[in-house]
Amino acid sequence: MNFVEELRWRGMIQDMMPGTEEQLQKEMTSAYVGIDPTADSLHIGHLVSVMMLKHFQRAGHRPIALIGGATGMIGDPSMKSAERNLLDEATLRHNQESIKKQLAKFLDFDSDAPNAAKLVNNYDWMKDYTFLNFIRDIGKHLTVNYMMAKDSVKKRLNSESSVGLSFTEFSYQLLQGYDYLYLYQHEGCRLQMGGSDQWGNITTGTELIRRKLGSETEAFALVCPLITKADGGKFGKTESGNIWLDRRYTSPYKFYQFWLNVSDADAAKYIRIFTALDQEEIASIEAEQAEAPHLRAIQKRLAKEITIMVHSEEDYNAAVEASNILFGNATADTLKKLDEETLLAVFEGVPQFEVNKEVLAAGVKAVDLFVDNSAIFPSKGEMRKLVQSGGVSLNKEKLETFDQVINTDSLLNGKYLLVQRGKKNYYLVIAR
Repeated sequence: MNFVEELRWRGMIQDMMPGTEEQLQKEMTSAYVGIDPTADSLHIGHLVSVMMLKHFQRAGHRPIALIGGATGMIGDPSMKSAERNLLDEATLRHNQESIKKQLAKFLDFDSDAPNAAKLVNNYDWMKDYTFLNFIRDIGKHLTVNYMMAKDSVKKRLNSESSVGLSFTEFSYQLLQGYDYLYLYQHEGCRLQMGGSDQWGNITTGTELIRRKLGSETEAFALVCPLITKADGGKFGKTESGNIWLDRRYTSPYKFYQFWLNVSDADAAKYIRIFTALDQEEIASIEAEQAEAPHLRAIQKRLAKEITIMVHSEEDYNAAVEASNILFGNATADTLKKLDEETLLAVFEGVPQFEVNKEVLAAGVKAVDLFVDNSAIFPSKGEMRKLVQSGGVSLNKEKLETFDQVINTDSLLNGKYLLVQRGKKNYYLVIAR
């Protein structure tokens, strides 16, 4: 597999230094991508770089994931971030281990193949490097003029905001450049990859290697475009924040739903970037979509591939079943299998009512519970009519009579009742 060709048809190359493709065709090459460890989970914004490493390993090359334990502490002007807090070492190591577990779903770290992936942390080589040694050994090789010419620096210096650019953030490109030099010398790393906003920092690294080790040394750079949404919105951001890979922050159901609900234009782009499906298979799915756009074949396949890759096939199946509760003809048994987290995620945004659990403990008529205790129906007469016409369900089972007695045995997860009025109106009753 030709790595550059693979990335090209997937729309994953923005810029590449001359000679990169020739180097990769010549021999097995090591390349790295930097990952910020300020959280103990990756979010989907990290996935583009991770997929680059995955394709790199599939093409027979050796991927290195660099955890930015040192650089992640100071902020990067190209990310326009505020300066960050220093992480203590225990937190940093915890985050590193959590991120490695997630990366292991994409990369092979454990085999004895020569191109097995490796995880490194720049904190390990920066923590004992004194400031004086760093500015003497590294700082002298790059002029301030060279560093000031970088777009990320120019933007911050010319911006009208009063934030400006601290020396700490200005020095970021030197630190990232040193990472590349260190990995070049200690891991034989010849290529650094990342998002296009990192082009300035990455080329600083190639320049530092050239100036420090001699002009005949070869180091390369390749960046992918920043992922955007067709409507101009920010990729991976929702009203509730980032879409995380860790189920503690984003449930597999919500993760699946995010991909299922992307627009047609975005789905066509994302299926190339975020899956390992080949060109032929993607063309076949696109043909299916063209024939019956309403069936959303691309979104369904995208959501399936990426949910299985990040979580598991079991989680994917559970997410599909949960989706059917709201949009399909799921049974009461499917509903009862849902854990509380998924149940609340599925019915997020539906009207909710609270009732006293003691009312249910004694047994209560449905009509009293859904008219007097919770205002799901405006009147008992209206509820009676709807029940008689088969238009009311409790926990996905038709309510037989409007005065059916309901008690705590009907509670889902010991706490919830799901009432459906007509086809599309859902209500969640919470017993406390």
